[in-house]
Amino acid sequence: MTLRAILATGALLLTACATSVAESPLTTEPMLTHSVFFDLKNDDAASIQALVDGCYEYLAPHDGIVYFSAGARHVDYQRDVNDLAFDVALTIVFENTAAQDAYQVTEPHLQFIEEFNENWASVRVFDSFAPAPTE
Repeated sequence: MTLRAILATGALLLTACATSVAESPLTTEPMLTHSVFFDLKNDDAASIQALVDGCYEYLAPHDGIVYFSAGARHVDYQRDVNDLAFDVALTIVFENTAAQDAYQVTEPHLQFIEEFNENWASVRVFDSFAPAPTE
C-alpha cells in the first residue's frame, strides 16, 4: 500500500469517527439509582433466597438497566454505622428517569409485587441521581 493510499484511508476513518460522534452525542442526563430494602416477616434463609431469586427472575431483564444486583444483607457486618433493618437489598441503576418510570409499570414488575408482597414487613425505596458516564 502506498503512502498516499494509507493517508487517504486514515482521512476516511477520521471522517467516519467524527460523523459518528456528531450524530450520537454523549447524554448529560443523569442516571437514576433505585435502591430498595426489604424487611421480611418470615426471614428464614429460604424466604430470603426466594426473594433474591424473584428479583433476578422478574426485575433484572428490563430495558434501560445499566446495573442490577440483589442480595441478602451481610449478617456479619454489624458495625455501629450499619443499618440492620432489612433482609434483602436491591440496587438498579437506570439509564435515566424515563427508563425507571417505564420499568415501574411493566408486567414483570407488577407480578413480582403480587407474588412477594405478602411477606414484606416493610419496603424502603431510595431513588437518587448518578452522574451520566463521560468518555
